[in-house]
Amino acid sequence: MSNVSVLSVDRSLLERVMFCSVTTVPCCVFLFVNCTMLFSLRSKAVFRDTCRYVLLYNLLLADTVQLAVSQVLYILAALRLRLTYPVCGFFITLSNIVLRISPLTLVVMSFDRYVAVCYPLRHATIVTMGKTRGAICVIWAISSVNVFSHISLLRVNPFEGHNSLQMEHMCSTNSILLGHVAAMFDKVYELTVFISAGVSVSFSYIGVLVAARSASTDKVSARKAHKTLLLHLVQLGLSLSSTMFKPLLGVISQIIDRITLVRVTIIFYVCVIMLPRCLSPLIYGLGDQTIRPVLLHHLFCQFTTSVSNHVAP
Repeated sequence: MSNVSVLSVDRSLLERVMFCSVTTVPCCVFLFVNCTMLFSLRSKAVFRDTCRYVLLYNLLLADTVQLAVSQVLYILAALRLRLTYPVCGFFITLSNIVLRISPLTLVVMSFDRYVAVCYPLRHATIVTMGKTRGAICVIWAISSVNVFSHISLLRVNPFEGHNSLQMEHMCSTNSILLGHVAAMFDKVYELTVFISAGVSVSFSYIGVLVAARSASTDKVSARKAHKTLLLHLVQLGLSLSSTMFKPLLGVISQIIDRITLVRVTIIFYVCVIMLPRCLSPLIYGLGDQTIRPVLLHHLFCQFTTSVSNHVAP
């Protein structure tokens, strides 16, 4: 009986390690590509002094942090490791901030493309570096509003009845948000952000479509802006789907067994959480003629250096 128990424990541990490896390996690859692109966007003055590249850096930074935090929380949940409330609160707070930064940055990037097509002669005066940096500060401020609301709500729902700061459950937003008021405020805030972003990006998309039919509009520029805004809408939709990740799994868990649920969770995690955070290097890094050679140069140089270090005696 003892041997059966030990075998069962070993098998359970092996399954958990295997589930972690399935997502950790591609996540490390995506993080490597994202970090390389972040480095590339700071390597040349043309990227540091161009508004759309500065906005792209902000978007990519938020996606990279979100991907890293999500993977850490995923590994902790898979290994069934519990954190203390302060440590979990730090991860959840950081995750909530960067989660809202992506859709808000997409709104500003869409506005930039809209102005570039519809008002090309005034683009340089409307979209400036000063205004872009100001917009990024506003984005971070709006994304942090929810965090301050959680802190204020903690005074209404303090950690009463807890003998220690050790969490009883896995680290998640639901474990940190105490009370229905905080949870409801979080959902309303999140829904408001994504609906506003969706309306703004859609407005820019329609505006570019209308402008493309004008005889005075640069057809090539309008076509590129049209494709870019369409990709923004896809990114926004994928970001929105990540907010439905846990509620959807909660419904599915009622109708399938545990093993199937674990497999579905991994598929959902890769498609809904990881994939949207890795689209920016693919869309902008490989699609932009200015970024592509710089990104590929840094990627291949780092890969070659890494291989030579391992081969060298």
